Amino acid sequence: MENKLQNFKANFGTLPVFLTAISTILGAVMFLRFGYAVGEVGFLGTLLIILVGHLVTIPTAMALAEIATNQKVEGGGEYFIISRSFGVNIGASIGLALYLSQAISVAFYIIAFAESFEAIKPWVLSEFGYEIYDNRLFSVPALLLLIGLMVTKGADLGMKALYVVVAILFVSLIMFFFGTTDYAATYDSSLLFSNVDSKNGFFFVFAIIFPAFTGMTAGVGLSGDLKDPKKSIPMGTLAATVIGMVIYVFIALKLAYSASPDDLVNDQLVMSKIAYWGPIIPLGLAAATISSALGSFMVAPRTLQAIGSDNVIPNQKVNDFVSKGTAKNNEPRNATIITAVIAIVFVMMGDVNAVAEVISMFFMVTYGSLCLISFMQHFAADPAYRPSFKSKWYLSLMGAVLCIYLMFKINALYAVASILLMMAIYFYITYSNTNKKGMANIFQGVIHQFSRNLQVFLQKTDKEADADYWRPAVLCLSKDSFERLSALEMMKWISYRYGFGTYIHYEKDYFSKHSKELADQKLEKLIKTANTTKSNVFLETIISPSNTAAIVQAIQQPGISGHNNNMMLFEYKKGTTEWLEDVVDNYSLIQSAKYDLCILGTSDRNFGYKNEIHVWIKKEDFENANLMILLSYIILGHPDWKGAEIKIFAGVDKANLESEKAYLIELTTTGRLPISPNNIIVIPIEDTTDKVELINETSKLADLTILGFHESSIKTKGIELFNNYNKIGNVLFVNTQSGKQIK
Repeated sequence: MENKLQNFKANFGTLPVFLTAISTILGAVMFLRFGYAVGEVGFLGTLLIILVGHLVTIPTAMALAEIATNQKVEGGGEYFIISRSFGVNIGASIGLALYLSQAISVAFYIIAFAESFEAIKPWVLSEFGYEIYDNRLFSVPALLLLIGLMVTKGADLGMKALYVVVAILFVSLIMFFFGTTDYAATYDSSLLFSNVDSKNGFFFVFAIIFPAFTGMTAGVGLSGDLKDPKKSIPMGTLAATVIGMVIYVFIALKLAYSASPDDLVNDQLVMSKIAYWGPIIPLGLAAATISSALGSFMVAPRTLQAIGSDNVIPNQKVNDFVSKGTAKNNEPRNATIITAVIAIVFVMMGDVNAVAEVISMFFMVTYGSLCLISFMQHFAADPAYRPSFKSKWYLSLMGAVLCIYLMFKINALYAVASILLMMAIYFYITYSNTNKKGMANIFQGVIHQFSRNLQVFLQKTDKEADADYWRPAVLCLSKDSFERLSALEMMKWISYRYGFGTYIHYEKDYFSKHSKELADQKLEKLIKTANTTKSNVFLETIISPSNTAAIVQAIQQPGISGHNNNMMLFEYKKGTTEWLEDVVDNYSLIQSAKYDLCILGTSDRNFGYKNEIHVWIKKEDFENANLMILLSYIILGHPDWKGAEIKIFAGVDKANLESEKAYLIELTTTGRLPISPNNIIVIPIEDTTDKVELINETSKLADLTILGFHESSIKTKGIELFNNYNKIGNVLFVNTQSGKQIK
């Protein structure tokens, strides 16, 4: 798109931007419906309409000025700004809707132009005896003349005509303000701020009047024809918005003083009865509507041309056709012809009142998008985003929120229809177009900033004692990530809801460019796997030539949630010893970090059918009991274990059978753990009982067995402690550094 649109000389300054915007702001609605608003809701209600309307338009104008001064704005105006900030897919979905609203606006203004001939209908009837019933007698020829002007002469002649119609527009306003009426001589000024009961409601009137304020971005469509868009767009847009608002306040005041509420409501050309010279108002209406139609007719084809230049439309021939411009100055002649066809269709329909609300919806979505971009860019803190003009984030947020709110207050059905239409366009373009860039960059920037601030905040807050507030924050270090998935699965279950997990793939190698690239490739594969399994685990890689060094590096990893890490998980395959020996040899390092330790022994059965979890509590490591029970409950909370049950086996002396069972039942009941008393099994243990064999036989069908171990057992038995349970499936060995409470 850049190459296509940069090769032509741009020669417009700030004045065309201002005139295009102000002529659209002071358009048909001002002449035909503003008197109705004052009569319906009073001067105070009209002021509120102006205020609320400009709470949307001023933030939008500022956001537009900000975004426009951050980058080189080329042909396509609002579409270019949105697509280069949000991505082509988002920009195109909004841009196509924006183009349709601009093209239909041409028809809307032409139909309004035909209303200006209401003043001559009585004269035609009296002089020629012919009664004019159909305003298309005026609108169709006017549209054909306008099409001929735009196709043959383009924007240059359009701008010259714009100067003339804007001059007539301002002369009509001056004569309106200098006019007077008998009603004004007797008006009681104390009634100016009195409440007026509206028959149709505030938002009904607001819906009719709001389009009057929506022309401030009209001049942005000329961006490709401007010498200096960074200067012309902010100055022209903001000046038109503020001046338009001031003029509307004075028009409302003049109307309230000069005509009765009944006359204001029932006579759509009441301004002609107030003006110093009445016929100037129909002329001003004609000028306003023609200028608005000219503005829309200049902007709409350029939006479509820019969309085609981005190759957004799936058919390349269509893209080439709509993006093609004239050889001399890149006038979008083909796009103008398409716009003309759309305008003719809607003019022939004769009534676009319902369509006018949809137009307002599309403009509201566009304004909301611009405000949202400005708001999000503020928090994304992207160093590439350096606008020379800066809006305030709270103004942009207010504009975005108000746009959504007003859309649904004006017409909820049209609001939903507008949003659904743009969503359909977005998904169609995303599916059909190879350019998949979306909002990811801005959203990621916002999330990174928010995450950073949240992490710093959590670090500064007082931490509660682990005994009072414990949840697992687990580090897992594995070098067999692509041989076995059991460790990644265990981390997925722990991190599903209650815990936090960081899974670190260990690449045993010296750090180099090659090893870093290899580690990054493996990390990408792990992320894809995690996405497929809907895992909440944070993934990372470590490169180290030494197992001990890798464990030391892993221990020092910060918690990803702002919650300090408190547990380490290692995994080994039963029957192998290398990795297990390194873990056991470095037990003291893990102990120094005050981390609980879990070692997962993986069998060929893996986790079986995920139906049963067996927890074994032995008197020699009773301090591990609460942690093992809590871990079993946390694992059971994952959907993979839906319908599974926990069984607790306690090996105790014969003399303590009943008391130990009563204690475990009370523990699980008061702790609200989903463990049936029938699944709490107390087994009498004698000195001659082979506990390893008992566990092997009792839990050989369990899908996961959780066993505790004590520090002294590691020192005396070493890896032998973990290699005795070969008849059962996966085993999770647990060692706690501090007792956990089940509340």
